[in-house]
Amino acid sequence: MVQELAYSIHLGSDKNRSKVAKKVAKGNGSSTTSFSNNAIQNAQQLSKVNKHNLRDYDHKIDDIQVVYGTNDLFKDVQNLYQKEFLLAQLEYDNKQTRADRKIGDYFNHISKDSKHDLACELIIELGDMDFWNDKTMDYKKQMTEVYKDQIYKLMEVVPDFKVANAVVHYDETSPHMHLVGIPVKDGYKNGMKKQVAKSKIFTKESLKTLQDKMRAYCIEKFNEVYVQNATLKKKQKGRNKDIHVNEMDGYRKLKKEQEKNAKKLKEANNKSDKLNYKTEEINNILDNLKPSTFNKNNKQISNEDVEKIKNYAKEVEDTSIFSKNP
Repeated sequence: MVQELAYSIHLGSDKNRSKVAKKVAKGNGSSTTSFSNNAIQNAQQLSKVNKHNLRDYDHKIDDIQVVYGTNDLFKDVQNLYQKEFLLAQLEYDNKQTRADRKIGDYFNHISKDSKHDLACELIIELGDMDFWNDKTMDYKKQMTEVYKDQIYKLMEVVPDFKVANAVVHYDETSPHMHLVGIPVKDGYKNGMKKQVAKSKIFTKESLKTLQDKMRAYCIEKFNEVYVQNATLKKKQKGRNKDIHVNEMDGYRKLKKEQEKNAKKLKEANNKSDKLNYKTEEINNILDNLKPSTFNKNNKQISNEDVEKIKNYAKEVEDTSIFSKNP
């Protein structure tokens, strides 16, 4: 049987900056909203991501693997800022006659700017908990090659997204990768010629293209590494919703519950189909009962058919209990 695997790629963002949020804010007395904020907007949030992704909070690093960058995600992002923006920042600052208009350190400048995200995080996962649950750690760790390939394919699909750091987590049931980078846009006429530009790089259309291409690349590499012929599960509606690193535990519990309910529904449907078949069989038995020799109002039934009816009644009871309980 061909194995079907689920694929997901999620980009964190601040829902309070959306058009919907702005409309809601206009109708609020406080002119604010409290939608989820899953973005890396400043140095403090980047530091939290660094601690989570590199497991700095508990130093459990045996089952994580850095596949791009170093063991210091925060420093990787800072260095990438220097590489990408230093020349543009110096050029801009040299043109300024007033000191208060100079940018200085662009990393710190964006960290203090509430209108822009300092960095972006993508979380990529192939295969759900049911698939990975009974796999050995050696088997799981072959995903390193799959996720490494995803990094370089991402660079091809979105060349303006500059990757700073990527870490694969094997300390949870499903191996998944946390990838942090900076969306960069060149050619601005106002301000620095080169700037951070998440909204320019990640649009609704580009995200759809990103997911379509990345999922195809991922299953292709998986089949190559694992020598399989697996396929992808159909892309579900809403698979592009934003999930932040700090919400991954809750997200996984929710996803597991959804998978459990889907499995339960499938089993219930199978039981229902089986009962429908049995119902026809029982009706056929009852319709063909012969009158008793001594009393035509009574019917004769074989011991075999009695057992079939008893078994049918038991299956009806079991199906009813199954439908009422998880």
